[in-house]
Amino acid sequence: MTKILLTNDDGINAPGIFALYESIKSLGEVDVIAPATEMSAVGHAITLSDPLRVEKVNKRDEFFGYAVSGTPADCVKIAVWALLDEKPDIVISGINLGNNTGISIIYSGTVSAATEGTILEIPSIAISLAAYKNPDFAFAAKFAKKLITIILEKGLPVGTLLNVNVPNVPEEEIEGVMITRQGKAVYEEFFDKRTDPWGRSYYWMAGEKVKMKQDESVDDSAIFNNMVSVTPIQFDLTDYANMELIKSWNLTK
Repeated sequence: MTKILLTNDDGINAPGIFALYESIKSLGEVDVIAPATEMSAVGHAITLSDPLRVEKVNKRDEFFGYAVSGTPADCVKIAVWALLDEKPDIVISGINLGNNTGISIIYSGTVSAATEGTILEIPSIAISLAAYKNPDFAFAAKFAKKLITIILEKGLPVGTLLNVNVPNVPEEEIEGVMITRQGKAVYEEFFDKRTDPWGRSYYWMAGEKVKMKQDESVDDSAIFNNMVSVTPIQFDLTDYANMELIKSWNLTK
């Protein structure tokens, strides 16, 4: 039987992961192992200085999965090395609330969970819905099921994962699927300074994505055009194009 590991960064009680579970549970044995609380934007952090606590979670009076007191990457690690009897055939991370495009993928816990699966040589995908308000996970969950079925049949190249972003529109308004590259969109951040009841200052970070002119082959452009964005990404960050330039500095002398 196909073994599917399902995780996220919004936490095990997030509606997105449950919608995805309901959509894909017919594909095989789905093990849900996800953070106990929201772990958005933690990147690929792992827990080394504290123990990881694992608790069973029920939904609708039935066992649903395991809540882990750690990061999304922790969840994949502990699933593979401690909680599961067999290595999963595929790792799915999502459905995330809010898109993971551009530079955001560096910070994304959703993408990092899929990256951890890829490091462990398990075909992995991250899927996000481009909305924070009034999310409709129906089509994203349906598309994920289709994509998972294809990957289980065809596989993925070792070292490559798929970062999927779905527009938050009804299925009939989806214009298609585009294989995209990661864009360069960043956030303009600001810190709201506040004061607690004891008179001490603290800061709350927020931000807005900077609108950039980007060609239609990038992830954000696809979503803007109501297309599902599928971006193949990998964790080798080497800048091969500039290796010879750095070698020319004669650093060994």
